[in-house]
Amino acid sequence: MRRLVVFTTMIIMTLIIAACSSGEAENENAVAKDVVSNPDEERYIRDISILSRPQSAAPDEYETAVLIQDALQELGVNAEVETKPWEQISDEVWFAREDWDITGWQMTARPERLDPDEFTYNLFHSSGVEDGYNFMGYESEEYDELATAQRKEIDQDKRAELVKEAQQMIADDAVYHFTVHPMINTVYNTEVFKSDSIVDMAGLGARNFWTYVEAEPAGDVKDIILNSPDTVQSINPFYISGAVDSWITELIWDRLMRVDEEGLPELWAAEEVDWVDDTTVNVKIRENMKWHDGNPVTAEDVKFSFEAPMTGEAPMYEAFVDIIDNITIENDYELTFKLHEPWSAFETATLAKLNIVPKHIWEPILEDLEDKPENLESHQEEVPVGSGPYAFAHWKSQEEVVLNAYEEHFAAPNMERWIMRVVPNMEATLGMMQNGELNFLAAYTGDGDLLTQSVEEHSHLEMISSVDLGFRFFAVNHRLEPFDDLAFRKALQAVIDKDRIVQTVWKGHAEPADSVIAPTLEFWKNEDIEIPSGGVNEAIEILKEAGYQWDEEGLLLKPE
Repeated sequence: MRRLVVFTTMIIMTLIIAACSSGEAENENAVAKDVVSNPDEERYIRDISILSRPQSAAPDEYETAVLIQDALQELGVNAEVETKPWEQISDEVWFAREDWDITGWQMTARPERLDPDEFTYNLFHSSGVEDGYNFMGYESEEYDELATAQRKEIDQDKRAELVKEAQQMIADDAVYHFTVHPMINTVYNTEVFKSDSIVDMAGLGARNFWTYVEAEPAGDVKDIILNSPDTVQSINPFYISGAVDSWITELIWDRLMRVDEEGLPELWAAEEVDWVDDTTVNVKIRENMKWHDGNPVTAEDVKFSFEAPMTGEAPMYEAFVDIIDNITIENDYELTFKLHEPWSAFETATLAKLNIVPKHIWEPILEDLEDKPENLESHQEEVPVGSGPYAFAHWKSQEEVVLNAYEEHFAAPNMERWIMRVVPNMEATLGMMQNGELNFLAAYTGDGDLLTQSVEEHSHLEMISSVDLGFRFFAVNHRLEPFDDLAFRKALQAVIDKDRIVQTVWKGHAEPADSVIAPTLEFWKNEDIEIPSGGVNEAIEILKEAGYQWDEEGLLLKPE
């Protein structure tokens, strides 16, 4: 198979080849394959496409994709890395769910994800296969029951056991092919920001909502100028279209609650949240809140914001509201949520998750979509209107997004503008940070050692590092051969050497991942997950046991 070669030195290529599988298939202990002469053509495994962002934009993802390509080659499968911009990969994987094989992906850290429900339920429950987070098409009645049970369990210790059991089941079914939890390395300019105003949040680092609202200027510069390696796909309160887009939406639109820096839900647009009983929640919102167009925020807006996803017109948010039976308005600023059943994560996973939107803008849009194939996710306002601490000012596709501090907000930011510039190239990003074109490094997927060196050489730069709540992985399409076969998926698990990926690709700036729960979330983390990790030898044993064979040239054949 032709290997996609872009590296410029033999040293890097040697490291990549070594990281594929530790060379086990070539040594004297290599496991013998079952070889067949003149097999039927239909038994050959088809060529596999591995989607990845380009090396310049996401070197970690691209280099890991090459490792997987090489690992598949050692198993006798032709594979090729296909590089595309993130927005194109996202559209293909999300909206053409049966047309891709393997894709690099990441689940980004968001405050509400400090509670394990979103990762445990929404990523893998079969209800999300058609148009939700379960884009890889994993279906298991047993898992559905487990994921639902952890939602209902009020006793947190018992719930933790269910969450840990779910982690092992995902490993047993080889649903995701995990790689790492990266280190979040956030760099800021101390000449622009007061250091004690930068918030280091558990699992998110310094790149978070609280930093953007609470950061204080250290001098005359009052703009937060940060970077993104990916372009913005949408600025839509009903569409979770990626990490970068979420940075923007959580600033433009308020939520009833916010997850604080310790990972706990706290009051935000809600002035009071009172549990009347296990399934009844009274909410009083702040008075005198206004939308960015000057209209008042009322309980009617809040009710509409939660009911709109219940119609099915906002599939990504539907899982966060399906627990709600009904919502009753008590007066202009009070309403009552009635749940179908108790749910321990309601405050974090629903009240702190859904964006509050203006009914006077979105209700006509929802009505217009009733008889159309599109839904709320596809709509883009010309001027997005929220009530959050920052208001939309400007969006130039492929280049930048500018937000202005909303001075009438109850928690108005200390900085005047939030400016996000799209810089796909990591070397350019580092240079812009050094010369002051950027003053807040929000995303860096380049060489961690180079970043550390740069910070050490520039006294005005300060770095905050922490283990990411999110994780990197490669998703396989369970709908298609050969990924619909558990044995093939587990063989792929076996040849992905995470420790070597950490050292070779990430140069130590990451931790191996084996589940959706980060090591920092000790209460929820299953520390005893078992995943095949024996390299090519173990992969061959798995495939042989399942009836796979090889032709005389070493190409993999499906079981007869």
